[in-house]
Amino acid sequence: MLNSLREDIKAVFERDPAARSLLEVILCYPGLHAVWGHRISHWLWTHHLKLFARWFSQLMRGLTGIEIHPGARIGKRFFIDHGMGVVIGETTEIGDNVTLYHGVTLGGTSLNKGKRHPTLGNNVVVGAGAKVLGAITIGDNSRIGANAVVVKDVPPNSVVVGVPGQILIRSQPRLNGKPDLEHGRLPDAIGETLVQLVEHVKRLEEKIDGHKHKEPALHAPIQGIWHGEDFSI
Repeated sequence: MLNSLREDIKAVFERDPAARSLLEVILCYPGLHAVWGHRISHWLWTHHLKLFARWFSQLMRGLTGIEIHPGARIGKRFFIDHGMGVVIGETTEIGDNVTLYHGVTLGGTSLNKGKRHPTLGNNVVVGAGAKVLGAITIGDNSRIGANAVVVKDVPPNSVVVGVPGQILIRSQPRLNGKPDLEHGRLPDAIGETLVQLVEHVKRLEEKIDGHKHKEPALHAPIQGIWHGEDFSI
């Protein structure tokens, strides 16, 4: 148990550049408090003290703003950054080196008493406000973008963005075994597809009419910014 607590502290220093000292981390990180509280409540749960486990988990929820059901199984070096509003359901399974940001829900979608919550592999990162719902599996080394809604299995080494979540498999899998915290690098799959459609339609119109049309009201984006005649909406 003591070794596990040390690893939890180490995970904070590895993944949060704002962490300055051991004392600050121990006193001022509700995500760490929630993880430690869960390790206690999970021990109680597995030793048939389920009512006391639920009571203790609710006490930690009130103190940290993070709700983790004592039945959830969580691996080593789990880190919840900021943490407020995180919800982790009863049959959730979380691997090693996983990172969650605030507002994340690992929720169930069934009244079934059995497995109904997600399974997250190793080195998974779930961005702020994301919802991962149902008895689905998120593969190792994957990153869920902020506010994404994921309702189906995600292969390893993937990036998921949007609502519902669009899955993009990396052409170069991550091999360093570290969580992928580059939240600014989220592809716009729908936007890129729309750009190609706009350009394709433009070429077709020029080919049919034999000359260039007047400039359309909507142009393909330049450096990720869309331009049009009137966006005062």
